[in-house]
Amino acid sequence: MTNVQVENLNIESQHPLITPGELKGKLPLSDAARDTVAAGRDAVRDILDRKDHRLFVVLGPCSVHDVDAAMEYAGRLKKLADEVSDTLVLVLRVYFEKPRTTVGWKGLINDPYMNDTFKIEDGLHIARKLLLDVAELGLPAATEALDPITPQYLQDLITWSAIGARTTESQTHREMSSGLSSPVGFKNGTDGSLEVAVNAMLSVQHPHRFLGIDNDGRVALTTTRGNPYGHVVLRGGGGKPNYDSVSVALAEQALQKAGVSTNIMVDTSHANSNKDPGLQPLVMENITNQILEGNQSIVGLMVESHLKFGNQKIPENLDDLEYGVSITDGCIAWDTTEASIRSMADKLREVLPGRLAK
Repeated sequence: MTNVQVENLNIESQHPLITPGELKGKLPLSDAARDTVAAGRDAVRDILDRKDHRLFVVLGPCSVHDVDAAMEYAGRLKKLADEVSDTLVLVLRVYFEKPRTTVGWKGLINDPYMNDTFKIEDGLHIARKLLLDVAELGLPAATEALDPITPQYLQDLITWSAIGARTTESQTHREMSSGLSSPVGFKNGTDGSLEVAVNAMLSVQHPHRFLGIDNDGRVALTTTRGNPYGHVVLRGGGGKPNYDSVSVALAEQALQKAGVSTNIMVDTSHANSNKDPGLQPLVMENITNQILEGNQSIVGLMVESHLKFGNQKIPENLDDLEYGVSITDGCIAWDTTEASIRSMADKLREVLPGRLAK
């Protein structure tokens, strides 16, 4: 018998993490937070079911790296959400995980201190505490479901989930999404293709069985019921936008032909704004005009927005970070966000109720 090692050849170390149940025990869901999540999910589901005439808008920083700035943004958004609540349901974008094409900062959960120490257990605590604080403000939250294990720690605080363009085609993420408790939006592929999102929607509505973890952190055979609230998110791709009326009409036809939901959400960032955050308000204005002209399929928007405009690189000295500026994709500033949301609400206030009757 030889002593040749054949296992874990490229594993340097493994460190057991806190279980989902233990984290929830330390940071339990309060009654106020529970009510916020339940009400937010009900609102989004009713919009998708066309029982609620409003649009839902997911907006906030591309990614969260500063909890204080995130909470300041949340406080401002809550006031605006109350102001436009008759027309728009505003949901805070709280993205903790960033998919990287090659390498780079992977988000607050993976690297909360932005120094490659990867204190993931700290990241999970910080992320859950932030979501609790946001929910206790009365503001629903959305995130990208990237790592298939993370939802066990956080999904009870999430109103709406996104599956990104890089993972919409992944069987693992489709199976995971079939078990998520929140509605879920699938982005079209990075090349602009809608087919991967259509296939994801066909998959997610059915039950699946796969390996996951349970609340006690044990590997478990997970059986899902299927998620009936999957929908497409148009984010452009292949260097071209796909939010214009012709692209939306073609998406409607493709969704109808596949027999899946024709509800459409538009991501105003990425290729839809040519990666220029300053163009996002123009996309919002275009979508508003499409609805005024009779569009029936667009039910939601996603906007990358922060306290200040643009983005910044992570400096060697983290004290040099500018407060309220994104460290990933560029964002529009709060004053622009506020003006754009108010304009959209004012223009659509009298029009949206009529869509339910058609």
